[in-house]
Amino acid sequence: MSSIVVRREGDLWWIGLNRPDRRNAHDEAMVAEMDAVLTEARRTPSVLLIHSTTPGMFAAGADIREMRERDSAHALRAINSGLFERLEAHRWPTIALIDGPAFGGGCEMALACDFRIASPRALFAQPELSLGILAGAGGNWRLAQLLGLSAARRMLYAGMRLDAESALAAGLVDEIADDLAARGAALAATVARRSWRALELTKLALRAHRPATTQFDTAAQALLFDSTDKCERMTAFLERKQK
Repeated sequence: MSSIVVRREGDLWWIGLNRPDRRNAHDEAMVAEMDAVLTEARRTPSVLLIHSTTPGMFAAGADIREMRERDSAHALRAINSGLFERLEAHRWPTIALIDGPAFGGGCEMALACDFRIASPRALFAQPELSLGILAGAGGNWRLAQLLGLSAARRMLYAGMRLDAESALAAGLVDEIADDLAARGAALAATVARRSWRALELTKLALRAHRPATTQFDTAAQALLFDSTDKCERMTAFLERKQK
């Protein structure tokens, strides 16, 4: 079964995360599929809507079973961070529709989108530090950019979780909607009525203001991936999940 389900409606691309048995956790196969979709979507003007095919979940982050076995060489490949960089760099606007938990890489995927619309049951967290790694796929700097350093520290250092209302107040999401698909489609249609060339150039202008910490995050993650602490913490996490 494909881990990414794509549906096209004119200028809108609905990109569904489809690993319900793993709560849409990102493994390398999902990253490769998503990468192929992004490559295809760049060919013609399009607004992307990232969502889950399963109600009540967005994405649990990276697949810990796979990540536990990754070493510094894997980290230097920037598997997840590279994907989210390419998602952010999509030529035209992107929208994340978050229903349920968006943890770790799931939160980072949403942060890489231009808009975030949450359902009332959305939940955001960055638990990486409890697993002996860091939020190296954009969480470190995107959270600080969106929420400010104080809130970013609380999420990263202390593992603070934000529900939908808190995320809205903090500026992590743009709005809360009961019907995510309808609201996402309406926003996408509004965006698609504007000049595609002007949208593309405006995205390039806004990206010129982004901080450049991705290379540091990749190098730091490589050091952490080779640590025994990371392996022990991820093993403990997986054992707790099995009970």
